[in-house]
Formats: sequence, structure tokens, C-alpha cells
Amino acid sequence: MNQKTFVLTAGVVFSLVAVLHALRLLLGWDAIIGGWHVPMWFSWPALALAGYLAFTAFKVK
Repeated sequence: MNQKTFVLTAGVVFSLVAVLHALRLLLGWDAIIGGWHVPMWFSWPALALAGYLAFTAFKVK
């Protein structure tokens, strides 16, 4: 896999993660990982981080 393909793939994956966190916040979806109920506030920094990484990946492209 060359660098351009990797960066594009990373951008798409991080965009998907950001969209899912945004949907969780908007629709109030519950998230349970290994029996642990993930608090809703956790999606705010996760959305910011995933959005930043997606933006950076597409900017590098």
C-alpha cells in the first residue's frame, strides 16, 4: 500500500468514526463496551479528535 492510499483510507475511517460519534450525540445512542456504559460526554472529545485526524489526513492528501 502506498502512502496516498494509506492516507485516504485513514481519512475515510476517521471520518466514519467522527460521524458515528456525532450521531451518538444527536440521537442519544448508548454505548456499552465490555459491560462498561460509556458516558455521553466521552463522545465530545472523541468527535473532536476523530474529526481533526480526518481533516489532517485529507489535507495531507
